[in-house]
Amino acid sequence: MAIADKLVLTRQRHLKWGALDWLELALMMLCGVLCFGFSLSVTADIVTRTIGHPWLWLQEVTSTLFIYAIFIGTAVATRRNDHLYLTAISEAMQGTPRLIVEIVIRIVVLGVAACLIWYGYLNYLRGFGSFRLPSGTPIASLYAIIPVSGVLIGLFTIEQLVNGMRNGFDHPEPLDESAAPIPDANTQTRVQP
Repeated sequence: MAIADKLVLTRQRHLKWGALDWLELALMMLCGVLCFGFSLSVTADIVTRTIGHPWLWLQEVTSTLFIYAIFIGTAVATRRNDHLYLTAISEAMQGTPRLIVEIVIRIVVLGVAACLIWYGYLNYLRGFGSFRLPSGTPIASLYAIIPVSGVLIGLFTIEQLVNGMRNGFDHPEPLDESAAPIPDANTQTRVQP
């Protein structure tokens, strides 16, 4: 099984365009690298402080990796319907009520994406007036990911809206072949002596 098959979810394929699978794969891999880098920088920060020679710039690296992982992860989770999505409400419904709730939820998510884009960009521009210490890097380097995340969230939400209105939001999920079979309550098993 290829790494792409493990990282790109087949769940809810009716809401996804195959053309964006490469983007989901790239973002998932980027999230993994960011999380690994975050863990490594925290460990290095602890070790350097313990031996009495702290690298102060490690705190900047750690916070940057953490913030980027959060916003990239939010975008990926939006495509995978793992985040910013109220499943309990919509999955309890069928037919027209479900269609309406699914559309309203995604319109709200589009509003959040628009806020991330607009206010994230404004924050990014203002970030050139403040600097991180000790490197002197503009804080805008931290804020750059916010509008990018908003664009990705908006793209994935539009993808789901278009496909959901075209194919319907309510599709049964295929059974997972790797899962253990669920025993039937009506069948009795006897233990052989």
